[in-house]
Amino acid sequence: MAECPCFMDRAARLAGVIPAMVGWRPDDFWSATPAEVAAILHPPELAGTGDGLSRAELNRLMERDGHG
Repeated sequence: MAECPCFMDRAARLAGVIPAMVGWRPDDFWSATPAEVAAILHPPELAGTGDGLSRAELNRLMERDGHG
């Protein structure tokens, strides 16, 4: 069976990167909405240029994780 990272695995990785990218404290990251994090990772001017996490995939991971 292939490994499939859960939502918390991805969130933990992002928690180490996003604050350094934008100067947030850890609490800023953990209180940010998915839309705010998505805007950082895929700013509007770059929309459609990558294959980032889709809204459907994010919803699926959040439902599967069940910590929400």
